Amino acid sequence: MGASVGNKEDGAPMAEINVTPLVDVMLVLLIIFMITTPLMNHKVKVALPEATVEKKKEEKQQVPPVTITVTEAGELFLNDEPSSKGAIESRLSVEAQKTPQPPVQIRADKTTQYRLISDVVKIAQQQGIAKVGFVTTPPKKGQ
Repeated sequence: MGASVGNKEDGAPMAEINVTPLVDVMLVLLIIFMITTPLMNHKVKVALPEATVEKKKEEKQQVPPVTITVTEAGELFLNDEPSSKGAIESRLSVEAQKTPQPPVQIRADKTTQYRLISDVVKIAQQQGIAKVGFVTTPPKKGQ
């Protein structure tokens, strides 16, 4: 039962790091990169055209949006003036015929029922309005 001096069977952890698997992996990666790098070069040289972007004059002419406000009680306002569904419908049918067509912005309270907002969106879509958006308050920084 004597312990031999040269034996490492005393239960101590091995203090040497085996780098052989690391070297094997690095050599495989080196070979892969050496093979794939020449394939990434294009064989056929082509003189590609340069593109220039010019804004159209029509894009510079911004038409003011039509704003529809829906309150929690279901009251409708067209451009901050009290209105009804029929008046909004006739106004949107006129606006839909214009070129360029003005966008429609819908504003509503947080607690407004979605049914009321959905009715206004349906009216706008039925009249042929292409752009219908919602106005929201941007979130505060840090939220």
